[in-house]
Amino acid sequence: MQKTSRIYGIRAVIEAINSKNTIDKIFIQKGLGGSLYKELESLIRENGISFSYVPVEKLNRLTKNNHQGVIANISPIEFHNFESLVEEVIKSKEHPLFLLLDQLSDVRNFGAIIRTAECTGVDGIIIQKKGAAPVTEDTIKTSAGAAFKVPIAKIDHLKDAVFYLQASGIQVTAATEKTENSIYDLDFKTPCAIIMGSEDSGISPSILKAVDHKAKLPLLGEIASLNVSVACGVFLYEVVRQRSL
Repeated sequence: MQKTSRIYGIRAVIEAINSKNTIDKIFIQKGLGGSLYKELESLIRENGISFSYVPVEKLNRLTKNNHQGVIANISPIEFHNFESLVEEVIKSKEHPLFLLLDQLSDVRNFGAIIRTAECTGVDGIIIQKKGAAPVTEDTIKTSAGAAFKVPIAKIDHLKDAVFYLQASGIQVTAATEKTENSIYDLDFKTPCAIIMGSEDSGISPSILKAVDHKAKLPLLGEIASLNVSVACGVFLYEVVRQRSL
């Protein structure tokens, strides 16, 4: 299994970007300056790469090598272009099924969801460039290798993905407890996309306003919510159930 590569040093990261490596995230020491850093910062923004400013202590924990204030994680998978992915799937399949993940942050939940997505015939997973869980060795392991089989695309703003999918004739359903509608009242036999929210705060309000449908799962016990990967599995298998009738 291919592991997540980690590179360090400003020049090394610049070269990695210029060589078109798939960089998942870059960690930059707070207060870093200089002409070489400005070149790196410009490249990061031009290429839409996720990054965050962190204290030097975090960088020191990530590597014992001379990081020069910059560490980058290179993803073990290649990400797809969102619009191209949607267009290709629509051309080849009558009833596409997409999965959108809004700020999901746990790599193991991400891996479990990818595995279920592969088993249920999901045509593509869409995540945001910033704030989403990275594809790490743990993600790959938890997905049982499915991360190499299901196309994953990154986009700047998930709401833009919602609008694009809707304009492409795909109905978008949000999995949320903030509704009275049951998952079992919806029709998933049409081209559709399902949005799952983050572990802590669910789906953002702005995205909830943009979707076509909202649906929740019945909870008969005292605990107020399911693990997001479990809930995602129930939603996806309801799509499978309806389409197999």
